[in-house]
Amino acid sequence: MTDRPFDDDRVLATRAQQGDQAAFATLVRRHAPIAHRAAFLLTRSSADADDALQDGTVRAFYNLHRFDPVRPFRPWFVTIVANTARNRARSSSRREALALRVMTVDPPSDPADHAVASEESDTLLRHLDALPDKLRSPVALRHVLGLSERETAAALGIRLGTVKSRVSRGLDLLRQAMGGDAA
Repeated sequence: MTDRPFDDDRVLATRAQQGDQAAFATLVRRHAPIAHRAAFLLTRSSADADDALQDGTVRAFYNLHRFDPVRPFRPWFVTIVANTARNRARSSSRREALALRVMTVDPPSDPADHAVASEESDTLLRHLDALPDKLRSPVALRHVLGLSERETAAALGIRLGTVKSRVSRGLDLLRQAMGGDAA
């Protein structure tokens, strides 16, 4: 006895790999609800789950050549969406923690000064987020969270000299990027 949905998915997946976009769309429509629920459980946000589903669907489409149609499509697709959701959740929590830290550093009492400081914080976070992770993490730990070089090295599991060089390179890139915004 065969599993009809799995057999149908196998046919659709094979057709999708051959360029049939309608077959891929059918597969996505069929498995999107469970993939969305998985993304929601990981992100705890409907909007982030929607984004993870959309981004995961695009990733699945571009990686169809890696899918083995002998295997079930649903777990493969849900895994891609779930990984996308995990990445979004990690990025979001990092950004929120940095925003909280930046916003709690002696907030100005004057509303106009607060608005300028808020804009500067947003700009800093945007440029910090654009740094490669190997530079962003040491800069954020060292200068946003205020850890010592030794604490940063321990937190990241890297050598003290590596922290120093990565922080230096990261700060140089931030200075360049922030200087470019002022011009």
